[in-house]
Amino acid sequence: MTLTAATASTAQVSTSSAKRWQIDASHSSVGFSVRHMMITNVKGEFEKFEGEVSYDPTQPEATRVSASIDVASITTHEQKRDEHLRSADFFDAAQFPKITFLSRRTTRKGSSLEVEGELTIHGTTHGVTLTVNELTEERADPWGNLRIGAEVKTKVKRSDFGMQWNGVLEAGGVLVGDDVTIQIEVSLVRTK
Repeated sequence: MTLTAATASTAQVSTSSAKRWQIDASHSSVGFSVRHMMITNVKGEFEKFEGEVSYDPTQPEATRVSASIDVASITTHEQKRDEHLRSADFFDAAQFPKITFLSRRTTRKGSSLEVEGELTIHGTTHGVTLTVNELTEERADPWGNLRIGAEVKTKVKRSDFGMQWNGVLEAGGVLVGDDVTIQIEVSLVRTK
């Protein structure tokens, strides 16, 4: 996922002491889960993503995020299922190779942040709200880099993004659920 301050207004830039942070993909994860046959949750993840965040702990409302995910990097650790997910029945990775998120507004909710923005999947854009929990304080790593971390969650309906493929079960119900839970564990390294 890619996270940037691109949408910050001039007023926010001039009054905020926001720092820029880059996602450390080697210490982060972008995962999802979806109901299978109405009895279990199948989990998967995307292995390639990038992003930037502009964040000031004293002014969290000025937070800006942008991110992008390489759709072809999807894995559920089952090759045939992964190939199907990359196909036109689901993500259509050949035609829509990226998932993107661009924040529009951030609000503080107790110890959490709610980041509203535009999520684009399968060529379709919808507004979503990311809930950011467990946002850590700055810490220096052994190499002198400053880092922060957080847990990010949201839920989306895959049908909202044009992914309607399904199968009907003989006993009733469907093969693949519509609700998708997204969970991100992110480690950010300060760049400025």
